[in-house]
Amino acid sequence: MILTRRLALGAGLLAATRPAHAAWPERPLTIIVPFAAGGGTDISARVMAQFLEVELGQPVVVQNRGGAGGEIGLNAIADARPDGYTLGIINTPGIVTIPIERTPRWSMDSFTFIAAVVDDPATLAVHPDSPIRSIADLVAAAQREPGRITVADQGPGSAGSISVMLLEQAAGVRFEPVAYAGTAPGAQALMTREIQVATANLGESLTFAQRQPWRTLGVMSDARHPMAPDVPTFKEAGYDIRGGSLRGLGGPRGMPAEVVARISAALDKVLANPAFRASSERAFQPLRYLNSAEYVAFLRQVDATHRALWRDRPWRR
Repeated sequence: MILTRRLALGAGLLAATRPAHAAWPERPLTIIVPFAAGGGTDISARVMAQFLEVELGQPVVVQNRGGAGGEIGLNAIADARPDGYTLGIINTPGIVTIPIERTPRWSMDSFTFIAAVVDDPATLAVHPDSPIRSIADLVAAAQREPGRITVADQGPGSAGSISVMLLEQAAGVRFEPVAYAGTAPGAQALMTREIQVATANLGESLTFAQRQPWRTLGVMSDARHPMAPDVPTFKEAGYDIRGGSLRGLGGPRGMPAEVVARISAALDKVLANPAFRASSERAFQPLRYLNSAEYVAFLRQVDATHRALWRDRPWRR
């Protein structure tokens, strides 16, 4: 009996002194998506979760917490316990544009940035029957009719809205923005010719082109993308601009270093998995890995670019 009690006491002391995260993960994880189901960010999360749970040995549940341009979901990520069980997709431009235009209860310093995984550059598209057949045609049309060429976006500060504003700034033109609840309603409006131009990230643009009238004019990336080698960059047309959505995995500030390292190692294995890369390609998810330091550096650069844009022309409307 005494021996048993001593063993029990020893086990209790060992459990008390062992870090709570030593056997992490011991239960399912949640990835919060700050947008509704079905969009590009949601697809990124679900493809990633499917492979992460294999590497971590626990289910990974995707939870959509949309609203306020991503702020509601980002609130939930920032407010979560920093134990590694609640993660989230943190993407541009919302992580930088929201604090520029208003004062949320978080800042970039409220998060742990683990790694960027998907870089989905912005595109502009027209109906195939449109007389606008190139980026040069689009700029020329806006020059002829300042503020008259209608462009579907997802509201002020959205990836689509910012991409159009970057072109306006670079080309010295003005468009007429028309806000929709998402890229899909904007694509529908383009198909019915309710508007003349639609914004979408590359993955969405390629998806739309599979099932409806859709011609992508250009992509806002450094170089032509392997998924769409025939689509020229805006840089080729003389406008050195980059826009879109860089999507990464993160969590609240204060996560244990050992847990972050475990997630990072699992993510490295996921990204090296040919099955994951094939699934991402089928889902039109343009992969781009940035480690934690590179991810943060990229966000700081994007923040500076968008603050300069805000000074030139605040995007509230």
